[in-house]
Amino acid sequence: MNNSRLSLYLQSIRGPVLLMTLGVLCAIHQAGLASFRMTWPFLIIVVGVLVLAERLTAPAVVAAPYRNPGAGPGVSPGGWPAPRNPQSGGPR
Repeated sequence: MNNSRLSLYLQSIRGPVLLMTLGVLCAIHQAGLASFRMTWPFLIIVVGVLVLAERLTAPAVVAAPYRNPGAGPGVSPGGWPAPRNPQSGGPR
């Protein structure tokens, strides 16, 4: 299984794993072994482990540099008018 498929697999099992964890914690509470007040942080730990595993297996994404499609001659890449040099004879 390559990294992108593994990452998608981990994303798809997040919900079922959280539901099973919640069910186990509720069963522990109902059995009187531990109060849910004491065990709910385990849900946060499970979420953290799943997110960490997803990020470790996610394919690297390289962002393309921003290019303003409306920028032409005399316009900076951000879309603002390019500054004019007063010594070149242009308007101030």
